[in-house]
Amino acid sequence: MPSALIACDKFKGSISAEQACAAIQRGLGADWDVDFCPIADGGEGFVAAMIAALRGSLHQAPCHDALGRFIFADYGLITTAGKSTVVMEMSAASGMWRLRDEERNPALASTFGTGEIMRHAIEKHQPEKIIIGIGGSATNDAGAGMAAALGVEFLDHAGHLLSPTPESLRQLARIGTSARMTLPEILAACDVDNPLCGKRGASAIYGPQKGASTEDVLWLDALLQRIAQLSNGNDHALTPGAGAAGGLGFGLLHFCDAQLIPGFEMVADAIDVRSRVKSADLVITGEGSLDAQSLSGKGPIGIAKLAQRAGKPCIAVAGHISAEVIDAAIFFDHCAISSLGHPLAVSMSRAAEFLEQLVRAKSDVWRKMIAL
Repeated sequence: MPSALIACDKFKGSISAEQACAAIQRGLGADWDVDFCPIADGGEGFVAAMIAALRGSLHQAPCHDALGRFIFADYGLITTAGKSTVVMEMSAASGMWRLRDEERNPALASTFGTGEIMRHAIEKHQPEKIIIGIGGSATNDAGAGMAAALGVEFLDHAGHLLSPTPESLRQLARIGTSARMTLPEILAACDVDNPLCGKRGASAIYGPQKGASTEDVLWLDALLQRIAQLSNGNDHALTPGAGAAGGLGFGLLHFCDAQLIPGFEMVADAIDVRSRVKSADLVITGEGSLDAQSLSGKGPIGIAKLAQRAGKPCIAVAGHISAEVIDAAIFFDHCAISSLGHPLAVSMSRAAEFLEQLVRAKSDVWRKMIAL
C-alpha cells in the first residue's frame, strides 16, 4: 500500500488546515496509508498546531481587537519539565479575520490587543518564554500598540500620551521605554522577510490589502520610519521580517528584544515533519493561494523543500497556484480549484468538495508515478 504525507496549511477564508487534509485524504481513497499532518507557519492555526504537537492547554485573555472593541482571545500554554511557554497568534486579537471588509482601515488599527494578550499571559503564568505567530494582521503600526500595552509611552510635543494608532501617532515626538514591563524571552514566528519601510516594507506591500490607499501608503511608511528613528531602531528596521504584520516584527525586535524565527521551521520541529517526510512515498501540501508571496517562506514551500532534500515527490494542491510557483519547479505535480472555472465565492464555499474531486482524479496517476 503506498503511503502519503498530507501536510496542508489553511485555505484562508474557506477551510481549515485540518479540513483541507481530510478532503485530500478522502480523494486519495482507502487504499493509501495516510499520515495526516495539518501545518501552520506564523499565521492563523499556529497555536492549534503547537498545542496539538506539544500537548498544551488553551487559555483566554480579555483584550481588544484592532479597532479597539472588547473581545476575548485564545492563547496556549505548554509546560515541559516544569518550564512554561506561552504560544499565541497576533491575529487572535489584531487579525484581519475579525474585521468586515468595509472596516479595514490601517490608520485606525492597532496591535494593542496583542500586547494585552502578552501582558495577561505573563502576569497569570510567568512563562519562561513566549512564542508568537505574527501573520494575518489588520494593522500597520510598527507594533506601537503592542508596545504601549506593555508600558512603552508614545508622546506628543507637549508630553501627552498618544493613542497608539497611526492616525494619532502623526503627532509623535518622543518614545519612552522606561515603564515597559519586564518580559520573558520572546520568539516571533515570522513567515516573510520584508523590512519595515521602503518599496518592500510593511506599508507598501501589505497596506493596500488592509485598506490603505496610495496616499495612505506614503504617510504610513513615513510614520513607520519616524517610529524607528525616534526609538533609535533604524538597524532593526532593516532586519528581514521587521515589516511582518504591519511592522509588528520590528516592534517585537526593538521594543521587546525578541528574535524572529521562521514560523514553519518552528512548527516543523514541533511536529517532527522531517522524519515524516522521509517515511512517505508521496508528499501532498498546499494552502488557499500559492503565489509569489508563498515563495518567501510559507509552510507549503517549506514542505516542498524538505521533500526535495529527502528525494520524495511533492504535490501542490491549492485554491489558486500562480505562474511564479509553477515556474519555480519545486512540485512534481499540482492541481488548483481555480482550474475548475467556478466563481471565487463558489470555489471558497465548496473548497473541500472540489479538493476531494481534484485529488480523486489524480490519485491513480500519482500511484503509478511512485511505483516506477
